[in-house]
Amino acid sequence: MTKVFEIVGDVSRFGVRAVADAFRRPFEGDQLRIQLAEVGARSLPLVVASGVAMGAVLTLHTRSSLVTFGATAWIPTVQALGFFVEIGPLVTGLLVAGRVGSGIGAVLSNMRATEQIDAIESLSIDSFKFLVVPRILACTLALPILTIFMDFAGLLGGFVSEYATSRLSFQLYFSRSFAAFEWSNFFPPTLKTAVFGFVIGTVSSYAGYTTNEGAQGVGRAATRSVVVSSLLIILADVLLIKTIFFMFPERAL
Repeated sequence: MTKVFEIVGDVSRFGVRAVADAFRRPFEGDQLRIQLAEVGARSLPLVVASGVAMGAVLTLHTRSSLVTFGATAWIPTVQALGFFVEIGPLVTGLLVAGRVGSGIGAVLSNMRATEQIDAIESLSIDSFKFLVVPRILACTLALPILTIFMDFAGLLGGFVSEYATSRLSFQLYFSRSFAAFEWSNFFPPTLKTAVFGFVIGTVSSYAGYTTNEGAQGVGRAATRSVVVSSLLIILADVLLIKTIFFMFPERAL
């Protein structure tokens, strides 16, 4: 337990340092753009494809349940609420943790093992600010945007599945989807993914940047990045849901 608390403390200090350095000059704009492309643009095909597939599957399962009660008209509404409130944010976080988290951990640990980080510091460059801060910022900024794409991709997949079954029109499907929709169903769940992004960036960067196991540590850092990030995302999701229900009591009704 002492070792666990030591690691939690080290990761917490690592994250606090990253937040403080994000507001300190010089700002690494070029590195941030590169990491946004890596985290956001290159993750977009995976997120969209997963959203369409999950939307189609969820509609099939929802229809099989609601048809028993004669409530098939509620399928679009259930689909929209399910994706925007919980499925989209959580699945996006886990997908990015698997794709991006492992990459960050592997790249930074490889740079540490091959002494590239030491070479950067020998040039009087703050390696932490140059390598770590842009990655954490990119994950924090990209997750909400990717979540929006996941949500609408899920609706698109649901529409395709529903159209194949009942020939429901595109306009009617989306009007029903947002019939019972409120801003409190959209903004808090989407914005909470910024916390997921911060968790992914911080844990993955810590696992790679602080490794001291040489070449053997590259794979271990990648594995730890994915496993720990995924577990913390699920834990953070539970805590954030309770917070959202506290701030928006109508959501709990």
